[in-house]
Amino acid sequence: MIEIITDSTSDLSPELLERFHIKRLPLTVFVDNHEVKDGDMTLRELFDAVDRTGALPKTSAVPVVDFSEAFKAQNDVICIDISSQLSATYQNSVLAAAEVKDKRIATVDSLNLSTGIGLLVVKAAELRDQGRSFDEIVSEIRATVPKIHTSFTIDTLDYLYKGGRCSALANIFGSLLHIRPVIEVRSDGTMGVKEKIGGARKRALLSMVAEFNTLLPTIDLHRVFITHTGCDADAAFLESELRKLAKIDEICITYAGSTIASHCGPNTIGILYILK
Repeated sequence: MIEIITDSTSDLSPELLERFHIKRLPLTVFVDNHEVKDGDMTLRELFDAVDRTGALPKTSAVPVVDFSEAFKAQNDVICIDISSQLSATYQNSVLAAAEVKDKRIATVDSLNLSTGIGLLVVKAAELRDQGRSFDEIVSEIRATVPKIHTSFTIDTLDYLYKGGRCSALANIFGSLLHIRPVIEVRSDGTMGVKEKIGGARKRALLSMVAEFNTLLPTIDLHRVFITHTGCDADAAFLESELRKLAKIDEICITYAGSTIASHCGPNTIGILYILK
């Protein structure tokens, strides 16, 4: 069986990882003078540490050695990772793959983050389970990369700005202090402000729902992800609103891991889906 591997920024739940037989490699988070693997700290613990110390967490990519160990599996491997514009993780997977000579290793730059990656990973697993060949899966996943639509709203730009993962936001940081921004992942794998929304948080949520409705004829309704950093009520609200708009085969609600949360902060929530 073809091995499907991803990194922890794909934000797939343990249940989804088990259901689709996906291997997950964690990034590392440095917080409160401690080094932890992504997934070993709850979101509450992470944000409490930030509140206590006043220092934002730092993260580091999956090291080459971890990919090398994972690629020693007996089977061919398809590895799908966080955007090369946001982390060195993808480059490290490429370096590790170059060392392997006895099997096929395909590394895919998702040009995305969170369950924007997860959509690709789960699709790859489904194609594998349908009996598609290695080359067919790799080709279809790479063709799907530009079709992933990722947008999310955040309460504050502090985490993104200070974390250095969204440099394009720096020059507008001051003007957004009292605005709820909707962030998008762009086609080149970077992030930027899509919309600036004033007023209640619900307006930002409804903006994402409205965009979904506008794009509805072009959306693959097989699976939609709602991923968040601990705002369960908002996730339930978004699911309800999306269900009113369309018959979606599966809406997966997942928590963001420590890596994504370290750069986006609390009360971040997004809707992620594939365009046809």
